Amino acid sequence: MDNNMKQILLSAVVTLTGIMLLSNCTNEKTNQKTNEDMEMKTLTMTQEWDKVFPQSEKVNHSKITFHNRYGITLAADLYIPKHAGGKLPAIAVSGPFGAVKEQASGLYAQKLAEDGFLTIAFDPSFTGESGGEPRYVASPDINTEDFCAAVDYLSSRNDVNPEQIGILGICGWGGMAINAAAIDTRIKATAALTMYDMSRVNANGYFDAMDTDARYELRKQLNTQRTEDYKNNSYALAGGVADTLPADAPQFLKDYHAYYKTERGYHPRSLNSNNGWNKTSALSFINMPILSYSDEIRNAVLIIHGEKAHSRYFSEDAFKKLKGDNKELLIIPGANHTDLYDNLKVIPFDKIEAFYHKYLK
Repeated sequence: MDNNMKQILLSAVVTLTGIMLLSNCTNEKTNQKTNEDMEMKTLTMTQEWDKVFPQSEKVNHSKITFHNRYGITLAADLYIPKHAGGKLPAIAVSGPFGAVKEQASGLYAQKLAEDGFLTIAFDPSFTGESGGEPRYVASPDINTEDFCAAVDYLSSRNDVNPEQIGILGICGWGGMAINAAAIDTRIKATAALTMYDMSRVNANGYFDAMDTDARYELRKQLNTQRTEDYKNNSYALAGGVADTLPADAPQFLKDYHAYYKTERGYHPRSLNSNNGWNKTSALSFINMPILSYSDEIRNAVLIIHGEKAHSRYFSEDAFKKLKGDNKELLIIPGANHTDLYDNLKVIPFDKIEAFYHKYLK
């Protein structure tokens, strides 16, 4: 395509965008948002410390809310280093997939705040203390948007430097974080820990073992469930980690059980600790792959995974697609998938903190 044709197409896009914007302004009386319309819905949030990790004396903690561009109000824990001053670099944290901010993401956020970053750990839409109906829905679009909305919020704070914002995603939200970095150029540094590509695992099964026929049967089951959910006016849940596991359960399920079902990581609002996601959440992931434009990320990305993790291939394949000398893959010897949730002897916080200090400056 020659330069003239590119310019014509670009002009057409700009013109179309302008027409859309003008159409939204044609009836100011009926279309203009009022302050009342834009107010976030009030959420009921627990004020006492109810995390699965101890509270640090080095940071100040409080609860905050922000909203995404779908109008969903999200709940988050804010961690600010004590005695901090001026505009700080900031990091938004979320994950694992099916967890809440009182679990691994809060641990990461608090630890990074101890190192001088202003951080938030948020519950994704439809989960935890965040808003959104129906409950316990996952979406490749909305959950990517949740990270971008966190950047909106951080960028608006007087104590944050909007040019120094990063994100960190754990497990399924590691994939969402990379997906967000592909669309949001404000994100200067992205870390993905023990990541899952949720589109890939839903569409292909573990280790890409699902063929076309099996995927078709899965679609049939999920769409049958949609009909039942509509008739029942409720959404069937897929179930979280089982209370008890058979002796021959795969090791990675035993690792999940050891985190989500014991004092180590159990939380009453965690989907994985309890009844899980809506069964039909898998449909959107099957049909809408994430990471499609991850090769166009120009800002820094750090991917960290355990050597013994069943999910390691997600990180390795995601890394292969990234371009530029500011991308890095770190494999932790001997670590499994859930070691990177909370094992302070395994999680390379020195490496993570150095990464953010380098690229959020």
